[in-house]
Amino acid sequence: MISISSNLNLMIKATEKASKSVIRDFGEIEKLQISKKGPRDFVTKTDKHVEKILIEELSKYKKNYSFLTEETGKIDNKDKENIWIIDPIDGTTNFLHGIPHFAICIALKSNGEITSGVIFDPIKDEMFFAEKGLGAFLNNTRIRVSKQKKLTDSIIATGGPKFNSEQKNFILKEYLKVSNIVHAPIRKFGSAALDIANVACGRFDGFWQRELKYWDVAAGIIILKEAGGFIDFIDNNEKNLIKKNIIATNSNIHEELLACISKKNIE
Repeated sequence: MISISSNLNLMIKATEKASKSVIRDFGEIEKLQISKKGPRDFVTKTDKHVEKILIEELSKYKKNYSFLTEETGKIDNKDKENIWIIDPIDGTTNFLHGIPHFAICIALKSNGEITSGVIFDPIKDEMFFAEKGLGAFLNNTRIRVSKQKKLTDSIIATGGPKFNSEQKNFILKEYLKVSNIVHAPIRKFGSAALDIANVACGRFDGFWQRELKYWDVAAGIIILKEAGGFIDFIDNNEKNLIKKNIIATNSNIHEELLACISKKNIE
C-alpha cells in the first residue's frame, strides 16, 4: 500500500473529479463551444470548467493556498508560500480534434520548490504522481526512467515550434540536428506533460521543447526527478518566469542531448 500525504491525496481526488467532466465533453466533442485564444491556440469551455472544479476542490481543504493557473492566472491568497499550479487540459488541440492524448495536471510549489505533482490521463486511466523523497508512481506501481546510455539509440520526443513562434527557424534547425543523430524518428504527441511522464516511466529516453508554460511542466518536474531522471531549464528569459525551454531525460543521455540542442552548436 502506497503511503501519500494529505496534499497529494487531495490532488489525486481533485483530478479524478474533474476528469468526469473532461471525459463527458470529449465524448461530445463536436458540440463544444470553441473560442480563439490566439493563432492556432484554442480554449474550450471544458478547459475553464475543469479549472473551476480543480480550484474549488483544492480550496475546500486548503483555503489559504495560492494558485497559478492557465486560464485564471495568479490567485494570491493568504498563504503565498504554498501555490497550486494547474493546467486543466494539457494537450488542448488534441482534445479539440478528438485525439485521445491529453492530461489534467496539478503541482504543489512550497517555499519555492515543487514538492508534489499529479499528471492524469483520463482516457487511458493513467495517474502519474510523485512527492519529494517518496518516489514516482503510475497508478500503484513504482516507476523509473530507462537505462539507455546512447543518444543514437534513444526514443526522443518534442513538441516543435508554435505557429507564431519567433524562434521557429531555430527550433526547426534544432529538430533536424537531433533527428540526424537518433536512429528512431522523433516522437511528437502534443502534450508536454505526458511526454515528461513518459520519460519518467521509461517509455521515452528524453524530451525537449522550447516556449512551454510553467503549468505545462510543473507537475512533471517532481515526477521525473523522483523517477531518477533529470530536468533542465535552458536559455530562459529571466524576465519571463512563466515561459520555459525544457530538456528532460533519463539522466544518462542528458549531457549529450543538451549539447546537441545548444544554441552555440546550431547557430
